[in-house]
Amino acid sequence: MITMLEYTSFHQPWFEKLNRHWIEQYFWMEPIDVAVLQDPESHIINKGGAILMASMDDEIAGTVALKYVEPGVYEFTKMAVDEKFQGQKVGLALAEAAIEKAKRLGAKKIILYSSTKLIPALSLYRKLGFFEIPVDGPYKRSDIKMQLNLVNV
Repeated sequence: MITMLEYTSFHQPWFEKLNRHWIEQYFWMEPIDVAVLQDPESHIINKGGAILMASMDDEIAGTVALKYVEPGVYEFTKMAVDEKFQGQKVGLALAEAAIEKAKRLGAKKIILYSSTKLIPALSLYRKLGFFEIPVDGPYKRSDIKMQLNLVNV
């Protein structure tokens, strides 16, 4: 069973470890990654965002963040699942919980930046209703931007 936990400073080491491992497995750490992973409270929480931690069998299995962009808009970011728990629907559970959290925070839409080489992630995002929009992101490794509308505009 997957349990969602609200992030506390106690979770910072897992937030950093899971994301650092994932980023370094596929890409490289950018200065913005280092800053956010080492101090998520300043970069995400204190600016109106949220972080969720997934737990399975009393272990941290994964994480996802919602970064506040502007009124009604959040960025879906820093999602990572521990290799030990991959293939157990943790990513889906995190994504669905993040969408519900964004709604509670007043989001009208969620954006995300990714890479076209991450086929399973893009498949998950499309399954959840995200669609491609023009890229304009802060990450050098991103070559795709997607959006999920949470209300009919």
